[in-house]
Amino acid sequence: MELLQQRILSDGKVLPGGILKVDGFLNHQIDPALLYEMAKELQRLYAGEQINKVLTIEASGIAIATMVGYVLGCPLVFAKKSKTKNISNNVYSVEVESFTHGNTNTVVVSREYIKPGDRVLIVDDFLATGAALVGLKALVEQAGATVVGAGIAIEKVFQGGGDLLRQQGLRIESLARIAAMSDDSLTFC
Repeated sequence: MELLQQRILSDGKVLPGGILKVDGFLNHQIDPALLYEMAKELQRLYAGEQINKVLTIEASGIAIATMVGYVLGCPLVFAKKSKTKNISNNVYSVEVESFTHGNTNTVVVSREYIKPGDRVLIVDDFLATGAALVGLKALVEQAGATVVGAGIAIEKVFQGGGDLLRQQGLRIESLARIAAMSDDSLTFC
């Protein structure tokens, strides 16, 4: 998606260690108009799939996933990285490793919110190693629901997660695909 690529080039910051900082418009300070355009593109890409739920993982994927839920006319469910007192024990859970944070979290979704028969689109801001997608896909499968695919804002192709998941049959639509990054530049696919 040209609009997102231009925004990454103008406002993104490449940091050492394979980090792309886009928190000025995508996941800390958020540009709602950009997210709306991204959501409309994912709606176009997944037209006809009868999606009735959008799923993401907290926290940085929530903004884009909310906008996708809005344009698709369906609820957003987000997997929580910890079980709080106000969530019953009736949850789906899975371990998910975070590339960005360098840790592993047990993520949970209440069984109330994903049911057998649901058609779920997983949405996230980044795809690197694929660990978050693997975990979210496992949560949907625990529920007996169907993963229609994944809508990703930015895929770091050079980290291999997207290719691995595509080889396993998961449909992934990434709006910006980065082929390579050095400590001060990036190249789109």
